[in-house]
Amino acid sequence: MHSSSINGETGASDYTSAEIERTYRKVFYRLIPLLFLCYVISYIDRVNISFAKLQFMHDLGFSESTYGLGAGLFFMGYVLFEVPSNLWMQRIGARRTLLRIMFAWGLVSSLMMFVRTPAQFYAMRFLLGVTEAGFFPGIIYYLSCWFPGARRARVTAFLMMATAVAGIVGGPLSGFIMTRLAGVGGMPGWQWLFLLEGVPAVTLGIFAFFLLGDTPAEVRWLDEREKALVARELLADEKSKHTGHLDGLRGALANPRVYLAALVYFAVMMPFNAIGFWAPTIIRDLGVASVLDVGLLSALVFIAAALGTYVVGASSDRRMERRWHVAGSAVVTALAFALLPAAGHHVAVGVGLLALAAAASYGCFVVFWTIPQSFLPRSSAAGGIAMITSLGGTGGFVSPAFVGWVKTQTGSAQYGLIGLAVVLLAGVVLLLLAFPASGRNPVAVASATRTPRGHGFNPTRR
Repeated sequence: MHSSSINGETGASDYTSAEIERTYRKVFYRLIPLLFLCYVISYIDRVNISFAKLQFMHDLGFSESTYGLGAGLFFMGYVLFEVPSNLWMQRIGARRTLLRIMFAWGLVSSLMMFVRTPAQFYAMRFLLGVTEAGFFPGIIYYLSCWFPGARRARVTAFLMMATAVAGIVGGPLSGFIMTRLAGVGGMPGWQWLFLLEGVPAVTLGIFAFFLLGDTPAEVRWLDEREKALVARELLADEKSKHTGHLDGLRGALANPRVYLAALVYFAVMMPFNAIGFWAPTIIRDLGVASVLDVGLLSALVFIAAALGTYVVGASSDRRMERRWHVAGSAVVTALAFALLPAAGHHVAVGVGLLALAAAASYGCFVVFWTIPQSFLPRSSAAGGIAMITSLGGTGGFVSPAFVGWVKTQTGSAQYGLIGLAVVLLAGVVLLLLAFPASGRNPVAVASATRTPRGHGFNPTRR
């Protein structure tokens, strides 16, 4: 056996392709299932108010505008504390960060059951955003400590399918809790929803602390040769990026591509979040009265979202192309939103259009995230990713608040979605202009990480 060095000096000929694939399969199955489950729970806790509102709007006397503003305030707390949280993660590691974030957000999510006034609702949603701040960009940064760019795009895409899975699981689960536990212990169903769906986050945070490792060098489940292999590939990946960059947050602040990507992300986030926060309301407005039926139909929408994530991501990898996959998905999303008002009370047509919009929007979202990871060096990746999610993430605040305002004015959330579609198309135009297909640019670099034709969408494969 050849000797290996953790500093990345081992030559490529020291490892067979089978050994490389075996090592990354081990890394994948040790890390990703737990992170995937954590992400599922985070998204459920973030959007479960979309189901709770079907009951608490009447119980508490809230307006649609109050709901929309409260839903969006989550992202204000998230944005304000995202960069500090992600930079702190670099100091204390992923294990302590996930424990801190998940324990706190699980507790706040459960305490939502005590909300009684709009002011309390706003405060708790803002606090939920504060406690969850840094979770998503922290995971993106964490992946960069384990997977080189050639593998990271597919791993990230697989992980992002958790948002769709959360919708598939969360819809029927929320409908079941709110229907079957309503009145138990003298509490309405929406209070049980918040109480029970906050507990898994606390539990998973504890599991993550004991099961994850901060870096490949410190884990026991990789031998020294495997650690050297991972270190070598990460070092080679880092050297392939731009040189002469500034380190840390200063490097991210000085990179104009970060701001352009943030603007595009703002546009992508608008419809993506609207689907999560308004799908149950739109389905109910189609004429579906039962909360449980709303949950089941919502699951169909998110099954389509999962399929869109897979199909669009796989197609983007096979064809070595990013820009037009984002643009094409955005156009489909916009068309589906534009046609929703014409569905009237035809449940099948309305749910079908909503499912089509979800599939395209989620595919657009996941392909977008192959771009920032390709041009940010690891020294400024944490700050850069956090800045993109912070600046662009303000779309998460604007989106539900805007749709809530439109619904209050017109009586229909569907017209608000048309406004979001216009913003999305504007963002796509910016993407096509700011990230040209020729030359050394984020899209071209990202394209180099495609899966060879015929190999399918395998997150563990180069």
